[in-house]
Amino acid sequence: MSRNTKINALLLLVVVALAVLPLALGLGDHKKEPFAGADAEAETAITEIEPDYEPWFSPLYEPPSGEIESALFALQAALGAGVLAYYFGVRRGRRQGELRARAQQDGQDSTPVTAPDVTTSAEVTTPAEVATSPGSTTAKTHGSTPAGTGESSVGRI
Repeated sequence: MSRNTKINALLLLVVVALAVLPLALGLGDHKKEPFAGADAEAETAITEIEPDYEPWFSPLYEPPSGEIESALFALQAALGAGVLAYYFGVRRGRRQGELRARAQQDGQDSTPVTAPDVTTSAEVTTPAEVATSPGSTTAKTHGSTPAGTGESSVGRI
């Protein structure tokens, strides 16, 4: 078994233990709602400490039942998980694309590159030489450059 497989198995075991142990040990059996959320626990504690407490704010939307509230919470969690999964997927895809591009570039760099048939500087005819021989097509066939810049016109578009 590889190291990553062992780590994943251990993490899965911890998650299952966190879900099953509170139920198996009977935690919360003495309460009316054994696994109420933190908001409900805080509200209960506040009303026990100070019964006349008035909240500063009221909710923008009050779901008609607990089931709808749970469904909205589950939808929110699913959307958050989807956004995270999309982000990590895009990040991994970009990394794999970069690795492929590097591998292709390394593969191309290691193969010998054959240069096109480029004329040497000895074969380049300057405009002055063309002017001295009227009717000559030497400049076109040997790839001379305009204004004697020393560049080859081979490969120009």
